[in-house]
Amino acid sequence: MSQDPSSLIRTVALVGHGAAGKTTLTESLLAATGAITSRGAVEKGNTTSDFDPMEKEFGHSLQTALVSVQWDGAHIHIIDTPGYPDFAGQAIAALAGVDTALVVINAQTGIELATERMFNLAGERGLCRMLVVNKIDADNVDLPALVGQIRERFGKECLLLDIPAHHGQDVVELLGHADGDSDFASVAAAHRSLIDQIIEEDDTLMARYLEDGADPSPQELHAPFEAALRAGHLIPILFVSAKTGAGVPQLLDALAKLAPNPAEGNPPPFYKGEPGTQTQAFAAQPDDALHVLAHVFKVVVDPFIGKMGVFRVHQGTVAKDMQLFVGSGKRPFKVAHLYRLQGKEYIEVPSLVPGDIGAVAKVDEIEFDCVLHDSHDEDHIHLKPLQFPLPMQGLAVQPKRKSDEHRLFEILHKLELEDPCFKVERHPTTNETVVRGLGEVHLRTKLARMRHQFKLELDTSPPQIAYRETITQHAEGHCRHKKQSGGAGQFGEVMLRIEPLERGAGFEFVDVVKGGAIPGVFMAAVEKGVRQALADGVVAGFPVHDLRVTVYDGKTHAVDGKDIAFTLAGRKATIEAVRKANPIVLEPLVTIEVLAPEAAIGDLTGDLSSKRGHVTGTQPRAAATAAIHGQIPLAELDEYQGRLKSLTAGKGSYSIAFSHYAQVPAQTQSQLMAAHKTVNLDDE
Repeated sequence: MSQDPSSLIRTVALVGHGAAGKTTLTESLLAATGAITSRGAVEKGNTTSDFDPMEKEFGHSLQTALVSVQWDGAHIHIIDTPGYPDFAGQAIAALAGVDTALVVINAQTGIELATERMFNLAGERGLCRMLVVNKIDADNVDLPALVGQIRERFGKECLLLDIPAHHGQDVVELLGHADGDSDFASVAAAHRSLIDQIIEEDDTLMARYLEDGADPSPQELHAPFEAALRAGHLIPILFVSAKTGAGVPQLLDALAKLAPNPAEGNPPPFYKGEPGTQTQAFAAQPDDALHVLAHVFKVVVDPFIGKMGVFRVHQGTVAKDMQLFVGSGKRPFKVAHLYRLQGKEYIEVPSLVPGDIGAVAKVDEIEFDCVLHDSHDEDHIHLKPLQFPLPMQGLAVQPKRKSDEHRLFEILHKLELEDPCFKVERHPTTNETVVRGLGEVHLRTKLARMRHQFKLELDTSPPQIAYRETITQHAEGHCRHKKQSGGAGQFGEVMLRIEPLERGAGFEFVDVVKGGAIPGVFMAAVEKGVRQALADGVVAGFPVHDLRVTVYDGKTHAVDGKDIAFTLAGRKATIEAVRKANPIVLEPLVTIEVLAPEAAIGDLTGDLSSKRGHVTGTQPRAAATAAIHGQIPLAELDEYQGRLKSLTAGKGSYSIAFSHYAQVPAQTQSQLMAAHKTVNLDDE
């Protein structure tokens, strides 16, 4: 495979809600460029990007897939992402690998939950954005109304870059055309609005345009177009029918001629330093002659090929047989094989330059979000992490066969490495192993994969809700731990105060001890004891959050002062203080979106309200359906899928996302406290 210079490389991610047609659009792009001879179909299970057997079974994307196409001299890397909210972790992670986000909108259903979320996340990441309206030839679509909805939700900077014609069978490009037929609006007016928006980025061009009224040439418009894209002053709207191919050549032209190359997009947010310390921005240069800097945005653990890291090259040239370091690791690994991915195919290449997306396999040290480099000068460079939704849906799992207990944790760890929104928890107090994901379907696919790919059968049950404890008042705690048993004794005394922090602030530990009352060598032991107390919970057995612990005094003993003594004293003093600080129990609240037939909306809103839910609104959708938006305690969603199925005759679906923690009702707190065995400070 020939090597394209970085100036000819484009990297794009197709993002948006499920069923918007991203995978079908990927097939159309591959077919239009000659990368495949004929288009596959999602219904037939023969598309390039949905190659996993489980994707064929479920009928939609479960993970990101990478393909590449050539068009008009440009090499375009395309990442097809899953759209259903349960698999948002895969879609969000892809944003770290591209310069442009193509937000795909279903013309039949309009702007949906994941559409808006991915649009906003791409903007926060500084990516250039384009909106692609798909299914323009479908029945009962109102494209003018959809464009109005887009501008109302996303801003007036969303302008037409092309426009459908002949009832969605054709598309007219607007940058170079000032007249022609269209299905709605005026081609001349849309052309003029687009030109006016672009030239605002170039004062010289604008002055000349105002003076003589002539349109600048496409070459003159390129630089201000790029500037408008980078700043978010222009968000082009393009129209396609992935099914018929209408608009696909125009979309490819826009990607090849107008989407940024690695040097034209906004720079990736690298920084030098370690999290929690003072850091400084680091500017990666898309120069193939500099030191290597690449970022891993996807990890796959395959039983046959081992661990594979998929990465974007930001600086330097990654070549076969070279030595690379992972993060601050001291030992390099050898790039034995270097791949580009084309769906399920691994295409070996000799090198990758800035802007390229590739993969290496069988490297155990590689982790999600790590930085690869070829010099210790880059040991402490990181890419600003993306913000992923908190996995709240949980299942307690245990193997059906006792002999599989060891394999269980090994396999769960592999799945956790692949998915930033899949977490494994072990609760020693309840002896539960809990897996958490973004929804029921997310967890169901993980269980199916463990069953089919790893031959592991599991029993499941509802887990304990992830409650938290916090405090509402200032308080002080004191403990003198003294133990004498014939030989060397133990002595440590700790005095501390605690104060509440705002919700979500976490935990702060402050040392203001003066005069060596507690020698510095023992302060780590004190903090260890404090953290133990908070992790174990005080009043109901759940972790304590959102407080500051300040150690201000204490005593030691020249002979009997020991780490263990200060750990126990710190723990007991913390427990005493929390008990005095009017502790409360918090529960997780989630935002919920329910899609259902309009006829069932009344019953569904009533059901949510009866479960302490708060409905914030409803929104009409296509085909006599509607979306209900609201908030509800996670504890009330146990068996919700069954209730939803009953109320909608099996036609409803829902998705959740973590919102915030809130105080539980007094009766619930009393029940949780009664169920918890209170810690006796004397039984140590």
